Parts: sequence; C-alpha cells; structure tokens
Amino acid sequence: MSMRVLAIDPAVRNTGYAILEGDPRKPTVMTYDVITVPKKIPQSGALSAIRSHLVHLITQYEPDEVAVEGIIFVQSHRTAISMGAARASAMIAAADHGLAVYEYSPKKIKMAVVGKGTADKAQVAFMVRALLGLAETPSSDAADALAIALAHLQASDPLRAKLLDRRLI
Repeated sequence: MSMRVLAIDPAVRNTGYAILEGDPRKPTVMTYDVITVPKKIPQSGALSAIRSHLVHLITQYEPDEVAVEGIIFVQSHRTAISMGAARASAMIAAADHGLAVYEYSPKKIKMAVVGKGTADKAQVAFMVRALLGLAETPSSDAADALAIALAHLQASDPLRAKLLDRRLI
C-alpha cells in the first residue's frame, strides 16, 4: 500500500522533518531538512515557527499520515518539557489538518532501520543514506526524521506494525 508520510523529529531549536512516499520496499524521498530556530527567538516564538513551517509542508505535500518520535528518557526535566512542547507544536499542526499521528520509540525506529535498537546517530544516518540512495549523508536531525518515515512505512504492514509498537496518538 502506497502512502505519503510526514515524519518529524521534534526539538525546539532543530526539528528534523522528512516526507517519503511509497511503500517499505520502494520509498521515494519527497523532501527532508531541519527547521532551525535561532536561540535569540524565545521558546514560544520557536514553537510557533515550527508549527507554521510544518503547516506549510502539510499544505504543499499533502501527506496521508504523520509519524513522530516518542518521548525519550532525558536527564533533565527542562529538556523533557522543551521536547514535549516541540512535539505538541508538531501534533497540533497535524491535527489541524485532520491527519492521524503515530509515534514510535527511538529504539524501535533504530531497530527498523539499522537492525539494532542501540545504534548511534552516525549509524542511523549511514543506513538512511544507503536505504534511500541519497547522494550525501543527511544531518543527524534530518536523518532521524528519515528513519522515522522509513519505520512508519514498514509499519503499514500489520505484522510489522505490532513489532514496531505503532501507536496512534
């Protein structure tokens, strides 16, 4: 089953995004990049910028579904709150356009793309480049978004969905 997915790796200052189309065996990269928000812009402005940029992508590319990385354990409560806010900004952009949002744990995404749930960022970026036939290795935030998109396309198979612990949020 072919679909177009917008995948988001949320963070207040560097939100990675990717749009893939197709099925798990033959995905096509539509676009990918990082929404970078300068530190001089307050967090509220950063969240607004993320939402606006994602709304523009949703309008331009018309994805069928959205996939995000689940909340990861972090040492700092501040970091967790900040990541949650960026994630909420992305989810609101999707919800405003009636799109279903699915989440995947970082470990399951790495397992789907690299074959190892403890893979590091360089391994994820390398595998994403290889699997998608990219000319260059994407930045880690964009690579993470591409990995989320690949995991989501794999999860379109009901058997893989269970293995990847696909959750509608």
